[in-house]
Amino acid sequence: MKKYILSLAVLSLFYTKSDACAWSDPDYEYFNLFTQSIIKDKSYLPFLLTYSNRFYGDYKNMTIPDDNIETWKKFFNNQLNYAETENLVYKISMNDLNALKNGTPNNPLLQKLGTGFYQKYKEGIDYLIEAKYLEPYMSINYIESPDSFYSSPSRSQNATSIDYAKTVNALTSLYNATRNPEIKQRYGYQLVRFNHYTRNYDAALEAFKTYIEPIKQKGTVYFMALDQLAGAQRGKEMNSDANWNFFQVFMNSRDRKESAFVSMKLSDTASFSNIMKRAGTSDEKNMAYFLLGYEGFTDPIPIMEKMYDINPDSEILKVMAVRSINELERSYLPIYYYTSDATDSPNVMRGNTDDHNKASADTKSEPVEVKKEEKLSFWQKIVRFFKNLFGSSKSESANGDKNDQSDDDLLNNPDRIPFYTKSSYGYDEKTNDYLDSLEKFTEKIKKVSKDEYWQIADAYLKFLKKDYKGSSEVLEDIKTTNPEYLEEIKRMKVLNDIVSHPKIDAEFEDHLMKDYAEYFVKKEVKKDSTAVSDYDYYGETPSTADFLKDVLANRYFLQGEDGKSFLMNNKLSDLQYNPNSSLVKSVEDFYKKPNKTQFEQQIIAKNMDNVGNIDAFFSTIYGDRAMRQADFEKAKSYYEKAKGFAGIPRMNYDWTDKGEKITPKQYTADEYNGFRGISDLVFGHNVWESFGSAETESMTAEDYSGFPFIKNNMNKLELADALIQLKKISNGTDEKAAKANQLIGNLLYNTSSLGYYRQLFVMDIDNSNGGKYDFWNTDRKNPYKYYYKNFLYTTYIEPDNFDLAINYYQKSLKLSKDKEQRARVLFQMASAEQGKYYQYEAKNASTVNYSDPKYSEKEQAHQTELDNMRNEKYRTYFAQLKSQYADTETAKGLAGSCSYFGYFLKR
Repeated sequence: MKKYILSLAVLSLFYTKSDACAWSDPDYEYFNLFTQSIIKDKSYLPFLLTYSNRFYGDYKNMTIPDDNIETWKKFFNNQLNYAETENLVYKISMNDLNALKNGTPNNPLLQKLGTGFYQKYKEGIDYLIEAKYLEPYMSINYIESPDSFYSSPSRSQNATSIDYAKTVNALTSLYNATRNPEIKQRYGYQLVRFNHYTRNYDAALEAFKTYIEPIKQKGTVYFMALDQLAGAQRGKEMNSDANWNFFQVFMNSRDRKESAFVSMKLSDTASFSNIMKRAGTSDEKNMAYFLLGYEGFTDPIPIMEKMYDINPDSEILKVMAVRSINELERSYLPIYYYTSDATDSPNVMRGNTDDHNKASADTKSEPVEVKKEEKLSFWQKIVRFFKNLFGSSKSESANGDKNDQSDDDLLNNPDRIPFYTKSSYGYDEKTNDYLDSLEKFTEKIKKVSKDEYWQIADAYLKFLKKDYKGSSEVLEDIKTTNPEYLEEIKRMKVLNDIVSHPKIDAEFEDHLMKDYAEYFVKKEVKKDSTAVSDYDYYGETPSTADFLKDVLANRYFLQGEDGKSFLMNNKLSDLQYNPNSSLVKSVEDFYKKPNKTQFEQQIIAKNMDNVGNIDAFFSTIYGDRAMRQADFEKAKSYYEKAKGFAGIPRMNYDWTDKGEKITPKQYTADEYNGFRGISDLVFGHNVWESFGSAETESMTAEDYSGFPFIKNNMNKLELADALIQLKKISNGTDEKAAKANQLIGNLLYNTSSLGYYRQLFVMDIDNSNGGKYDFWNTDRKNPYKYYYKNFLYTTYIEPDNFDLAINYYQKSLKLSKDKEQRARVLFQMASAEQGKYYQYEAKNASTVNYSDPKYSEKEQAHQTELDNMRNEKYRTYFAQLKSQYADTETAKGLAGSCSYFGYFLKR
């Protein structure tokens, strides 16, 4: 069969953890409130719950003792510490050991031990010299199958690279000459391993029987050799025996559990079921149950009950429990809450949405739209990412994210945390019952187990059920000296205190700073903003502090304090991306609030960051909104206060051979910075619709000769002043008034979501970033339901009022006597009317489920309905242009340059 080497780019698609997209890693999608790693036996850390890797990753930063090193340390009578022993066994070279043997040690550690060290431990040192000689060759020789699908790289040397007979004879001779049983057994281990790696499987089995078993020691070296024996048995397809021996290695070693587990999986497709049949002792049965539960995809509690019957103090029973708790936490407490269509009930980290409606009645024109939470699968996120990256057509964007949203419904129980009925992590609609069952099991086991772990677990499950009082009572009764347990108890007490508090007022904020400052005040690490560093795609794993920030952000949101809610999760500069007026006003109110509490000053206000002149920043946003509402006088009053505007805050991201260099964007003197650098083409009209082309290619100027106050290059204050003068002129009845009305209409259209200068009044630096100009959220007064944490992930800006432009065009059409000019104005009106249609389309998006058997015909019917509505109500000015002005040069030119107008003329 032809062999292929698979592309890394393709292979990367099959791994959950990707260094390219942070959102693809489920281990970064919950808060880690219950620390899995508090289990006492750290050798089981690889088997904690993870969805990012085959085994739990954090354990690599912790200490799982190496059994081999511990055994050598004991052999040397603890004369060396762990690190020194590891150095001697794994790192010091064979030449250094020979120098020690010859009485001339050069290595600092060996010099410290002295020449007498060799004489005292002669057999052990001689063995290490032999082992270091063999180690470079100790890998199995890869034999490629003719049916292999892809090639595998092989090491340049392996066990077949050295003389077989000479090596076996040498090891046998050393074995026979050695008197210390442990060292003797180590030579036997080398014989078993060497025969295994040279694929002399029968000789490996014989070597184990001849050189390992007669030494009646079943310690570390025995299980190292048993591991090699099992590998040889697998080579001989003695899968059941191999599997059983790997199981023994798994049970009796600390640092080999992960590799033994993998070997079991490779040895026997029915591995753990067959082990259960063979298990004889209680410990073996208990471990077999653990492996069955670890591999299973069903409710683990029945298996945990069986493990409880065998040994309620079993450490592996705690591993099963902590995995179950972690799975519940992931589903109950995701790091983001998305919204879609439907209602839901309050979560542990938020209150009732109606409270927000009442609290914010003075600041919001209508209640927050109640939406369903949305949890996206990995592939749904892939789809959304590329849709956001490449944009969509106007009809597609009108559908919003409805086709991406989950079909999961939430349990409508106000006394419980909502839960997805079809959790992406494997549970079904009985998950709440599962939480109840796990809590009952935990309460039962905590009464008989001596380990305080079960009390902590019980307290946490009560926390998930919003029984904060019950959780706190359990925590108060725990007596322990275990430092990891104490840290978890402390954290949970803080969680219960803060989450159970219904309102965050000044008194409670003082309490937070007095008692829990460590969760909110980060130790600032000063970094050079121009420094080059490796880019961290993931950032920090969500933590308890992050969860508490979200809780407070939600509380402020419900209390109507949107500005504080926003600043808990965002920086002031983030307002540029979704500058909706009510939120901006709330943030400004907080900014100007006198007598801020210490919490407000140190935790919230610190996010009033690098926008330069803050007052000018707010004034620019308000001025922009006034311009979009055609209130030019009001806009001017704000822009007069915005003269100190420092420019829209952006960063430059440059990649170098050393990493990524991040620097603040510096605007050139003639570059648009959000306030200055506006061309008079903003009053013109587009030659063709191309947002990526230069303005001189896409736009053409009108005749400004009668309006000398329109400058070639303006700032927003000058632009507002020019519009005020145009507005005065537009009140006349002559051709100049007609032209003034047209110019104002042009500006309003050109700065709408359809215009070339659509960035001008929405705090953006160019007309790209299409998501900001989607139509799908047109009717939303506030798309945020719980907090503003996902502020940058949600498109929202107040909708355009296309009627403002149309009204000015209407006046121009009425006053103008020039037929060509009237044709041009009609076309501009028709373009604005298209914007009104897109808004209508967005409000009437398709709700047909893709799984519907009649999806295609229903979608087609819906599209036909939209087309009919567009032709009946939103082609008014096209129809007028066709019927009354088709003979004009303007209309003929537009038919050639505007495809959809040309199509309309041919209908």
